[in-house]
Amino acid sequence: MLRRLHKEQPASFAFTPANLDWAKGQISKYPEGRQASAIIPLLWRAQEQEGWLSRPAIEYVADMLGMAYIRALEVATFYFMFQLQPVGSVAHVQICGTTSCMICGAEDLVAVAKELIAPTPHTLSADGKFSWEEVECMGACANAPMAQIGKDYYEDLTGEKLRELIGRFRKGEVPVPGPQNGRYAAEPIGGLTSLKEFESGRKQYNASAQLAVDIADTVKRIDGTEVPLSTPWLGVSAKPVKSAPKAAAKPAAKPAVEKASAAAGKPKKPKALKAARKGKADDLKLILGVGPKLEELCHKLGFFHFDQIAEWSAEEIAWVDENLEGFKGRVTRDKWVAQAKILAAGGSVAEAEAAAKA
Repeated sequence: MLRRLHKEQPASFAFTPANLDWAKGQISKYPEGRQASAIIPLLWRAQEQEGWLSRPAIEYVADMLGMAYIRALEVATFYFMFQLQPVGSVAHVQICGTTSCMICGAEDLVAVAKELIAPTPHTLSADGKFSWEEVECMGACANAPMAQIGKDYYEDLTGEKLRELIGRFRKGEVPVPGPQNGRYAAEPIGGLTSLKEFESGRKQYNASAQLAVDIADTVKRIDGTEVPLSTPWLGVSAKPVKSAPKAAAKPAAKPAVEKASAAAGKPKKPKALKAARKGKADDLKLILGVGPKLEELCHKLGFFHFDQIAEWSAEEIAWVDENLEGFKGRVTRDKWVAQAKILAAGGSVAEAEAAAKA
């Protein structure tokens, strides 16, 4: 299937402050030089924030990770979990159309989606609240036919059941997910034939449906208000850890950027230029970790040439690290100064990259 970016794109994208903190925590999970490993969770977070992945969102994430735009685009277009076009503001309905579901009536569900949402998949409904698509097997064959609506499975459906669910979602209700025909989970349709002694002690709903009910999170997208990512390797945990009695508390580890800034003394702005010399700037993107957005930001700060960067002192590095909005700490992390010295002296990009990874 050919997957292209949507023809209409927003002007820009930026993570909310909460999501930006979360993204930085994800990036910190990976060793230096391997930040691109965070591409999937960051793209997913961007999609959760906006509902779909726009070109500005993909490029924003690529810049955060020091990746070429085409590499991030390759990931976004390869995985079908990424939506490359706007989806319904209330819910995106994914109807399973593979063998078990098809035999049990998935075509009836598709017909309802065409009638109530839009005649074609990946198209917004007239009110903008819904969109739909047919997907491959979602692993709920014992409860066929089924659909994933938002985050959860709605199983044992009929055309009329799906019609009712969409109507309730449209009114602002959040129907209980799971089997829609009275079954508890995936037991035989006629009821349990074994392990009956456990039937009386179970909760009202099966574990998956019960969790969705408890947190009322069936169609709500991640918005950054969830429990923060635990980053014990940085001395930060989601929950406070109690110290053992009489044990001296160890100071929390600080990110490498903070250590560098502290050692540098008071940050000092480097000497800047109003414009590139002779109207021609060096290609700062040759520095590993610098993409088009970072290069543009450097130009705004008055940095156009490798020899400028090569001369930065520790105090000046600390100042730039603090003033790279959205990219704080990149100078230290990617060893810009070491790379710039090699490039300014006529060295190769490979030599500069080797210096960054040393």
